[in-house]
Amino acid sequence: MNGVFLDLYKHNLWANQKLLDVCDALPDEVLDAQAKGTYGTVRDTLVHLVSAEAGYVRRIARRGEPENPLREGTFPGVAELKQRAQTSGEELIALAAKTTANETVVVDDDGQKLNIRLSTYFAQAINHGTEHRAHVCTILTQQGIEPPRVDVWGYWETAEPTGRAYRRSRR
Repeated sequence: MNGVFLDLYKHNLWANQKLLDVCDALPDEVLDAQAKGTYGTVRDTLVHLVSAEAGYVRRIARRGEPENPLREGTFPGVAELKQRAQTSGEELIALAAKTTANETVVVDDDGQKLNIRLSTYFAQAINHGTEHRAHVCTILTQQGIEPPRVDVWGYWETAEPTGRAYRRSRR
């Protein structure tokens, strides 16, 4: 994959970790909160986000089911989610770096064979992560908590030397 696009996956990993860092300090009543128009509770949304990303990585890498899959409806704790998100995020970056052809992955969906291009999984990983991070941020806002800044400009200001210089110059 063109190196220009690797920052998409680096941002995705950074944003997931930043959101999970904030959620690690939240009380149970906030983790159990939800809002209309979002996926579910903060807990359920985080598990769904991390579980789905691992599934995209598994499909892109053409691996079978993991030995210890994360199941929706369970909450292993934020520390476990952070570790799993770190692993899948790093794998996604590595897969993006080495993928050069938009090959097709054959997926069995309840007996129906689907041909899905790798680009669909790469795009879905970004889209899905953005959508569900926004859900959690919406819930936090409605709970009176300032959500973390997880947008691309926030990543740039944090991760890039020119972004850090820009941020310092605006103080």
